[in-house]
Amino acid sequence: MKRLAAMLALAALAGCEDQASKPGNQAAGAQASVDDGKADCITGEAEDWAHDCLIERQGDLLTIRHPDGGFRRFRVLADGHGLEAADGAEPAKLKIIGAQQIEVAAGDDRYRLPAQIAGSQ
Repeated sequence: MKRLAAMLALAALAGCEDQASKPGNQAAGAQASVDDGKADCITGEAEDWAHDCLIERQGDLLTIRHPDGGFRRFRVLADGHGLEAADGAEPAKLKIIGAQQIEVAAGDDRYRLPAQIAGSQ
């Protein structure tokens, strides 16, 4: 019985993935992109957004790894006001770009990250 329940749960998840990939299901698709461990980014001299920067989080330290091997580290602020550069000389600049998304810029690199924004529900 437990095995059957587990298979039904997997089937339900597979159905959700199919729905997320269909046009018009942007909210489901946005959730899928949050859960895959990657962020949209423009790094270095790239001109177009790509969904290929890996996100790692340990406690309040957020590391975003670029496809070319570079990375940026940010500290998640305890007061809920976003991020700050954890190392390096370039400060992080934040901009709200959606109800649950921010854009973080540091130097020539930009990232679009999920965020809980107060008052946007």
